[in-house]
Amino acid sequence: MDDLLMIVPTRGRPESVPAILDCWRQTGATADLLFAVDDDDPMLPGYREQMMNNLDNPRIGWRFGPRLRMCGTLNATAVEEASRYRFLGFMGDDHRPRTPGWDERFRICMSGGPGIVYGNDLLQGEIMATAVAMTSDIVQTLGYMAPPALIHLCLDLCWMDWGRGMGRITYLGDVIIEHMHPANGKADIDAGYIECNSSEVSTADATTYYDYRDNGGLQADLEKLRALVACSGGGYLSPGVLKAVNGSAEPERVITAGEAGTR
Repeated sequence: MDDLLMIVPTRGRPESVPAILDCWRQTGATADLLFAVDDDDPMLPGYREQMMNNLDNPRIGWRFGPRLRMCGTLNATAVEEASRYRFLGFMGDDHRPRTPGWDERFRICMSGGPGIVYGNDLLQGEIMATAVAMTSDIVQTLGYMAPPALIHLCLDLCWMDWGRGMGRITYLGDVIIEHMHPANGKADIDAGYIECNSSEVSTADATTYYDYRDNGGLQADLEKLRALVACSGGGYLSPGVLKAVNGSAEPERVITAGEAGTR
């Protein structure tokens, strides 16, 4: 068992499984990999075939459950696994790691305490964390890996907000986690892309994100995450005190709600 688990919610694309496993082999990745599949997926037999083909690989896990849409499936899986792994990651079934040692680079970036890391997807680059990893204590602190009211879109915006608000986010521009997406001509439009980019989902997720960002949800989560950073390493944060004792030589500063509002 590795200390990093990459979670891949997937629907309608069983052919993505061998493609992702090939990337694991080519890059020498040792991270564990979990495919989260809907039990009503029309392509379910294809996923079960892929599972049977890889029964001898202890690094590959499977989760079959009711359809919760991508964010719901990711959250359910991440909460279940957070106590077993030091680090949790997300990739879409259309992401392909290309850089040898990418997972070790992720681990190194997260080894200093609570934080988030992402690579270059060759589509959004530094702008969005479309494939991401974070310390599992973030999931345990918040109770989710992304705001649960979201359906499919805007998760990456929330991860950027969390990382920046914590002061703990790293972009690795030389670590390629390629996004094979119709927007960059690297994939054909299929039923999954049509559904998740529909006006209904786009409007719902955008409305939800802005409500979360602007009406207290993000601020409440950042208060928890800043306290987590301050207390990392077995330290503590006293009421009304901006510095916490932790396991490092230097105490860490917590940004107050008032200060955050002026940034």
